Amino acid sequence: MFIELIGTVFAGIACAGLAMILNIATGRRLPKWLMPVAAGLGMIAMTVSNEYTWFDRTSERLPEGVEIAITVTEQGWFRPWTMVWPYTKRFAAVDTGTIRRHENLPEQRIADLYFFGRWAPVNQAPVMFDCIKLRSALLIDGASFAEDGTLSDADWEDLPADDPVLKLVCVT
Repeated sequence: MFIELIGTVFAGIACAGLAMILNIATGRRLPKWLMPVAAGLGMIAMTVSNEYTWFDRTSERLPEGVEIAITVTEQGWFRPWTMVWPYTKRFAAVDTGTIRRHENLPEQRIADLYFFGRWAPVNQAPVMFDCIKLRSALLIDGASFAEDGTLSDADWEDLPADDPVLKLVCVT
């Protein structure tokens, strides 16, 4: 975040410098308000560029075996260009390389899900998926396993058959 702030400030300085050079080249005929407006437009352009390239930059750095399951785009009236071109603000990824199964319950799988957000830290959560009953349970609070591999004290949630995370986990 700090690097993006520095980049945005330098983009503003660069655009103001270009406006100043253009003003000198034209014999100082341009209006005085051009330099601050150019600086502001340069900083806005840099900010918009960072918003739109965040997802690509982040997804390229994912380790092997981590696959993106869901992306969430955003639009907002305070960013009118997003009404035409929405940008990806967050996404969820599954670590397919570490999916675990119990030999007694092959239809159930535990996968690590990672949640990425534009201005948020990365969160990780282990989730149990039941590929036959189409449901999932978050394994953070109170869930425990019996010796036969069954899960007790879990809060199961039903999932639609076309759920992208369920598909990704159950195909692997």
